[in-house]
Amino acid sequence: MSRGHCILSHGFESGPDATKVTALAEVAQRLGWTHERPDYTDLDAMRQVSSVGDVRARLQRLLGRAGAAAAQGPVVLAGSSLGAYISAIASLQVPTGGLFLMVPPTTMGPMPALDAAKVPISVVHAWHDELIPAAQVIAWAQARSARLLMVDDGHRLNNHVEASARAFEELLLSL
Repeated sequence: MSRGHCILSHGFESGPDATKVTALAEVAQRLGWTHERPDYTDLDAMRQVSSVGDVRARLQRLLGRAGAAAAQGPVVLAGSSLGAYISAIASLQVPTGGLFLMVPPTTMGPMPALDAAKVPISVVHAWHDELIPAAQVIAWAQARSARLLMVDDGHRLNNHVEASARAFEELLLSL
């Protein structure tokens, strides 16, 4: 029997087989959670909508999957960068047991500022993120009493995939 379901959303110009979401999927599987990794690459290619593709359509795709999964049991939303943004925003609209956000943007153009449901939240961010200032993410996490792991890395967290997977494991074990 599954402990719950994790929906793992990749970042912009990435994909469902990306290193970070693959590492999270392995953690979920090992701990007895079912999981899925939606593919948003078709929406990311829609540059005529915005410089980061069709964010609203990405959010709607996630909401559809999360709503269906929530009817079956506990859902944890996780994502990297744009995937983290839509995961947090989706948590306001569908029952969510926890959030795991890697390098989350606190703003996304004309979209609402980053917000999230009052659920357990774990954030991994990079001190040297070249796209999202660390101070913004620290303030956001502090306002929500979220777990926060700051690492010596850049936006892609290339050197901290394992540390991110361990932080995800801690979140899942705490639920």
